[in-house]
Amino acid sequence: MQIQVVKSKIHRVKCTGAELNYIGSITIDENLMEAANIIQGEKVQIVNNDNGERLETYCIPGPRNSGEITLNGAAARKVSVGDTLILITYAFMAIEEAKGFKPALVFPDEATNLLK
Repeated sequence: MQIQVVKSKIHRVKCTGAELNYIGSITIDENLMEAANIIQGEKVQIVNNDNGERLETYCIPGPRNSGEITLNGAAARKVSVGDTLILITYAFMAIEEAKGFKPALVFPDEATNLLK
């Protein structure tokens, strides 16, 4: 049996952009992606602390050290620039593996979205 567990989390970043006229996805500063062990195209859950929205999309890397967190396409309707977001990815694994697994938890600077 396999279960789904939290693989990584980027905690309390500010939304820096909302681009409705885009194919879709979330753009994340590449440094944040690497710190959280998230790869391009990976499914990510977005939790909006300001309005309670929860949605899923895939991620694409943004410029390093930019602090960029931009929701693209239809997801742009679910956020406002400045909203506080939590980004979560999950992985399937065997129960015994999951018991010892430690997710990558990233707590960037809340004002800049940059790694501390």
